[in-house]
Amino acid sequence: MHDVTFTLGQSEVVALVGGNGAGKSTLLEHLNATLVPDDGRLVVGGVEIDDSNREVARREVGFVFQDGDTQLVAPTVIDDVAFGPQNYGASPETARERGREALAAVDGADLVERVPHYLSGGEKRLVGLAGVLALDPSVVVLDEPLAGLDPERSRLVADRIERVHREGRSVVVSTHDLAFAAEIADRVVVMHDGDVIGTGTPREVFYDDDLLARANLHPPAAVRVAREVGLDARPVTETALVDALADRGVTAGARLDGSEH
Repeated sequence: MHDVTFTLGQSEVVALVGGNGAGKSTLLEHLNATLVPDDGRLVVGGVEIDDSNREVARREVGFVFQDGDTQLVAPTVIDDVAFGPQNYGASPETARERGREALAAVDGADLVERVPHYLSGGEKRLVGLAGVLALDPSVVVLDEPLAGLDPERSRLVADRIERVHREGRSVVVSTHDLAFAAEIADRVVVMHDGDVIGTGTPREVFYDDDLLARANLHPPAAVRVAREVGLDARPVTETALVDALADRGVTAGARLDGSEH
């Protein structure tokens, strides 16, 4: 990465998009001080982070890795989710209680005594998210949370991410799924070759052909369909597309019977 400026506001959802090798994961790993910049500044909650105070970033910014197996290491799910609070000083009983609450928050209460190794990909993502929530961070960062999941598990994980946001946390998600980004993001940040090359609302970014072409990205299906049928509303999600098509259908019908012009 070079010359990257990235900010995240309170209770904001940011989707980080770009092709393979664009720098998305590298940027994410700076947000909780897994990496500290050689040049430049990382500031979390008003505190500048360096090698001496990385724990500040790690407590404020929870990181859910793409590969759940790198994050889940304990013999049972509850042991894994409770590890973070216990590591930061909570008693074993308190840590396990916080772990159970975090699992319940992602509808994973039935996973408490399961062995992480035998969980499905979607279940591992939810347990990883619960492990982060048990520490009560102000920011949750997820690296490709839907990668490798079937549609049902993808929807489940996406719903839990939206719930985390509704609870007042800021969320950063890197994703190749631009339809998912359009659904959840307040703001989209586009990366290419280690640079942030554009940022804006989903509507601003996904209707910017030049920006998407520079990043080797294609717009979501809803955008492509809207353009093909000539919609002016610029929908970016499937729901908005359906609504726009329905509105246009009603208007066209009204004009046919002469009741509106």
